[in-house]
Amino acid sequence: LLGRQVVARRAAGDYDHRDLVSLAFLLLVAGHETTASMISLGALAVMAYAGDGVDLRAVVTDPARGPRAVEELLRYFSIADIGTGRFALTDAAIGGTPVRAGEGVIISLLAANRDPAQFPDPDRLDPDRRPVPRHVAFGYGPHQCLGQSLARAELEIVYRTLFTELPGLRLAVPLDQLPVKDDGFVYGLYELPVTW
Repeated sequence: LLGRQVVARRAAGDYDHRDLVSLAFLLLVAGHETTASMISLGALAVMAYAGDGVDLRAVVTDPARGPRAVEELLRYFSIADIGTGRFALTDAAIGGTPVRAGEGVIISLLAANRDPAQFPDPDRLDPDRRPVPRHVAFGYGPHQCLGQSLARAELEIVYRTLFTELPGLRLAVPLDQLPVKDDGFVYGLYELPVTW
């Protein structure tokens, strides 16, 4: 993709090194770091999950149930909660609070994905949640993540393959020893030591 951009921009005469560096950074963070973080957090959830007698390994390896589990994992973790800023185009109300046209609003995707009005018992990971969560882990409207379909496919394939090929996969360290990455734009783990 970057190579095509370089060729196309040179041909058009508008090559700009800073723009290409920005594109490379965007692809690295949005196209790699988010998915990598979600893979590790989802794998952790599968290995550590002990809720409601549900075998999360069986859920993510089942082609019929895996996609729904991925949606719930995306909702539950909401790894890219960077306080998205927007400006109101018209007067509106958000949660009963008036917002006038032109005023700024900072949106928390994590808070939206844990809204009890939308998700009963929102702090519980429920791989069989009905209806399938309409989360905003990828944003909403014209600001949705362009790569969300690819990310969903990657997550479904990784979890199904990982836990089918390595059914004995388990944490190699206690849960409280995992180094959590909460100091950047994307939430996740610095490492996930496993054994099988």
